[in-house]
Amino acid sequence: MMNDAATHPEAAGGAHETATLLFVDDEANILSALKRLFRPQGYRIFTAAGGAEGLAIMEQAPVDLVISDMRMPEMSGAQFLEQVRQKWPDTVRILLTGYADISSTIEAINKGHIYRYVAKPWDDNDVVLSVNRALERKHLEQEKRRLEILTRKQNEELKDLNAGLEEKVEARTEEVRQTMAFLEMAHEKLKKGFLTSIRVFSNLVELREGSVAGHGKRVAENARGLARRMGLKDSEVQDVFVAGLLHDIGKIGLSDRVMDKPFSALTGEEKIEVIKHPARGQSLLMALEQLNGAASLIRSHHERFDGKGYPDGLSGMNIPLGARILALANDYDGLQYGTLTARPMTEPEAREYIRGTRGTRYDPQVVDAFLEMLGAAEKEVSREPELQLRSTQMRSGMVLARDIVTDEGILLLSKGYTLNDAVIAQIHTYETLQKKSITIYVRDLKG
Repeated sequence: MMNDAATHPEAAGGAHETATLLFVDDEANILSALKRLFRPQGYRIFTAAGGAEGLAIMEQAPVDLVISDMRMPEMSGAQFLEQVRQKWPDTVRILLTGYADISSTIEAINKGHIYRYVAKPWDDNDVVLSVNRALERKHLEQEKRRLEILTRKQNEELKDLNAGLEEKVEARTEEVRQTMAFLEMAHEKLKKGFLTSIRVFSNLVELREGSVAGHGKRVAENARGLARRMGLKDSEVQDVFVAGLLHDIGKIGLSDRVMDKPFSALTGEEKIEVIKHPARGQSLLMALEQLNGAASLIRSHHERFDGKGYPDGLSGMNIPLGARILALANDYDGLQYGTLTARPMTEPEAREYIRGTRGTRYDPQVVDAFLEMLGAAEKEVSREPELQLRSTQMRSGMVLARDIVTDEGILLLSKGYTLNDAVIAQIHTYETLQKKSITIYVRDLKG
């Protein structure tokens, strides 16, 4: 006998996703009792008077759970459940027995891998609870498999995305390798080598974010000059300078779409991603003890004097002085290159913007000192004498009067570096590979 939702319409309702049960027993009264017990639960129910009939039903319709009697003519419950396991391993199997036959129960457990067995006469609540738990477990296992499949698919998609990123990185690898070759020569003096490494990291950040070449260097130079003017200790000035070079390191993980927009043009969701970068930048540097001071300034360089900045909403003197200095220097450069506003500002417009937000965005004392510094720089008419040379004119012992920076903003050698034969050979090799000539500025010792 086969009963389904069409025969028993009341069994089809009640559950959002109706599970299907199959009861197999050669006693009609047992089947009737099970139907009466489970019909109110909203399950779709099939019944069969024997194992062969039960298998035929399962060939026609999917079944989530089977309850089978042990003692049946022609095919025992153990034999029936063994075939169910072989053909439909995901179907939950429960054995119903009224006999104290340990050997038969063991056979069913070993061959049919049953979920559990229930002794006759059963306790209704116990049977219903067992079925509900069994189906819940089945659902969890199916969901686990679904999530595993989804995870594998997403991993494959991620591999494809990474492959695209690797192609971009590979296109610039040779240039980065050439840059790193110069680092090997920067260890003659520990402090100078440390700062040179920081400058290179800064340029790699700019290479990733596609910003205007030299942004980090300009911010760092202005911030260092301002820190000195405001009387910070040498170690604090050093932290400000390093933080200026690396203040955007937390943007490395942002997408190209976000990196190519000024902040004012970002969507709300994109802004949420961007404002995470100061804290992320601090995290990236905290493992290096020498950079802990700079890392804390990087975290706070987007805080505002009025408390409306991020990521911590600090205000006034609660913001580290170095971070207040760095915030102004960063915005001054960003305003002129259009990374903050819809259009780039002229230098006078940028000054006026900073003057107009004195006391809201920026510390008034920092603004006053910065404007004084810019005014003093304009009045300075003298300049360190220097000579402009082609690379073929370089000689060992010459001292650089300016940084050597590629067209893409990558720092090769720092101002003040003393040339030697090995470095000169590296520069010639770089020019040959890039098919470009480098203009060199050295100190004019006769000037």
